[in-house]
Amino acid sequence: MDAIDRKILGVLQHDASLSVAEIGNRVGLSSTPCWKRIQKLEAEGVIQRRVAVVDPDKVGLGVSVFVAIETGDHSEEWLSRFADAVRAMPEVLEFYRMAGDVDYMLRVACASIQDYDAFYKRLIAAIPLKNVTSRFAMERIKQTTVLPIA
Repeated sequence: MDAIDRKILGVLQHDASLSVAEIGNRVGLSSTPCWKRIQKLEAEGVIQRRVAVVDPDKVGLGVSVFVAIETGDHSEEWLSRFADAVRAMPEVLEFYRMAGDVDYMLRVACASIQDYDAFYKRLIAAIPLKNVTSRFAMERIKQTTVLPIA
């Protein structure tokens, strides 16, 4: 990946709806070479998909919860069952295996505290967990999907 590819990625991260001609204009390429580079970045999996970023407040999902999970079972079989259960829950936006005192971290979007409670009950019923700690965001100060590609 060279500097032009990085510029293309920077443009696409800010607005993937731009035409190939406009992207090429912004990075100093004509349409065809720009299109070929974008196709290559997609084929290599650098560009995973192009999506619309939706305002959670405007669609009624303004409650953000960070859920720290500790487990007593660290087997592959347990993780597989847990991962399948979590992947099936549409409220979970992000799911990480962590280092340190917390084993897993989830970022969850809900409409209300009551909706989160229903999610929580489904989560703890799905698989045995040692500890679940929920932290509710009071204010979103920064949110971006743009990676700092240099």
